[in-house]
Order: sequence, then C-alpha cells, then structure tokens
Amino acid sequence: MKFVMFGSGGVGGYYGARLVQAGNEVVFVARGAHAARMREKGLSIKSETGDALISPVNVVEDPARAGDADVIFVAVKLWDSESAANAIKPIIGPRTTVVSLQNGVDKDDVLAGAAGREHVVGGITHIGAVIAEPGVIAHTGKLQRVTLGELAKGPPSPRVIAIVAALARAKIEAVASDDIVKATWEKFVFLTSLSGMTALTRKPVGPVRDNPATRAMLRDALEETAAVARAEGVPLAEDLPEKQLKMIDGLNPAMTSSMAQDLARGKRLELEWLSGAVVRRGEARGQKTPVHRAIHAALVLHANP
Repeated sequence: MKFVMFGSGGVGGYYGARLVQAGNEVVFVARGAHAARMREKGLSIKSETGDALISPVNVVEDPARAGDADVIFVAVKLWDSESAANAIKPIIGPRTTVVSLQNGVDKDDVLAGAAGREHVVGGITHIGAVIAEPGVIAHTGKLQRVTLGELAKGPPSPRVIAIVAALARAKIEAVASDDIVKATWEKFVFLTSLSGMTALTRKPVGPVRDNPATRAMLRDALEETAAVARAEGVPLAEDLPEKQLKMIDGLNPAMTSSMAQDLARGKRLELEWLSGAVVRRGEARGQKTPVHRAIHAALVLHANP
C-alpha cells in the first residue's frame, strides 16, 4: 500500500517509519529543518520497541507532489485541520482513504467537509512520541495503538480491515472498531485529562498519578469529560474513568503529553480543542466542568505565544 503521512512529527514520523520498515511505500510531508534533516540523514526512531533509521526518506513539502495515495494519515495540530484537509485534495483519488490521527472530537467532520465523507475513516491513536530534534523521533514507553472504524456505526469495512492489517504487519497494535465515535470520545476523556494535568503541573504522568491531590484532580477531570460525552448522547460506560485511571497507572512514569511538551518549548497549545472544548460542550449541555475550566484558565495565557 502507498501511504502519505501529512504531518511527520512524533505521530506521523513514528508510524510512517514503521510502515516503511514493513515494506510499504510512504511519502512524508514535512517542512523546515525537520524535512531538511530527513533528506540529508534519514529519519531516526528512538524507541523501547526498537530503534530504526529510515534512509533514504521520500519527503516532500508540497503534498501535491506526493501523488495519489491509498491511505493518507493526517497528523497535524488541530488548528491546522482545515488547511490540511484542503491541502490533500489534489492527492485524493477515487479509492483513497483519509484517516485523521489527531486529537479532539471534531477532526473527522472537518476532514469530511473538505475531502468528502466517503473518503474518511475515523481514527485514533495512543502513543507518546515527539520530535526530539530535526530528523529524530523519540517514542516514550511501548504504547503504540491505532484504532480505525467507519464513521457510521457498524462492522469493520474491507478498507478498514486492510489498513489494520497493514499496520499490524508493521508491528503496530491496530484495532478495528465498530463504533469509532464512541472510541474517539473514550480517547478524548483520556487525552483531555492527561494533557491538561501534565501541562498544568509541568510534570510527567508518574508524579501526577502518585500524589494524592493531583491524582484526585486527574480522576475528576476524567469524570467531567465522560459526563459531557454522555450528555451529548455518547453511551460511555459508567466505570470508564476508573478504568482509564488504572490504564494511566500502567504508563511509563516519564510519559508526558504533547501539550505539556509544547508548553515547555513555548509553542502553541491545543488547549482550545481539549479542555477548552470540554468546557464549551459542557456549557452547551448544562454540564459543569470545574476542573477543565481551571485547567483552561490556568493555561490560556500560554496557549498562543
């Protein structure tokens, strides 16, 4: 299969490299120093699951030069969703599938509006990966899971099964979902809370989950987002927050969120699409979200430096 990774940072760079290792054709869309280093010295992966060096790398700055693709993975920051959706239009063929591995719960609707709903498959990922330096992706821990499903609830389609199989051959944990909307919200519960708390405290997950005060706040954040989802009609299990807290207990203690890393580096934050979205959606449904409101208020002055 031919893949295009639109966004070759931590997520796109890592998964793209693993797909290349498995023998797939992968075109990386990247810019600046990261793209230049990939052309000159290849793409390096540092990971507990195995280091890798991909060289040479097929990298382009203009996605139109990538040619038609079987699968386009979109892995850019949420504020770039609409521009990314428009940028990939020239390389969407009749049978091209577009998958967003971004955060948030609005991303698939944005893609569908630009690319056509028939081309979009819902996707979520659980991974801790960042650009450590240009041309180098650092993967923290061993978690590397991708979940895919058609936007309409139902059994996995042939295209979903084919992409899941390709990811599995690349030694990526891949899952086909029959309800990707529910799965996306489950990820959103986890992500908004972990991102918000690690960014707010400027600490990795280990200290956050181990301190009684921050652990209680983390649990409340999980409960709040789950309550907002249920208020919107998404049937999340009542014990989901507790199960996710147990999952967090199993994470590498050094793991942090991309938003916390962006904050530490003085970069723009996805705050408005994470805790900010929880607050806005909660207000629309009459659902109180005091923890996420506090996270948003504490970080909003740092969100767009």
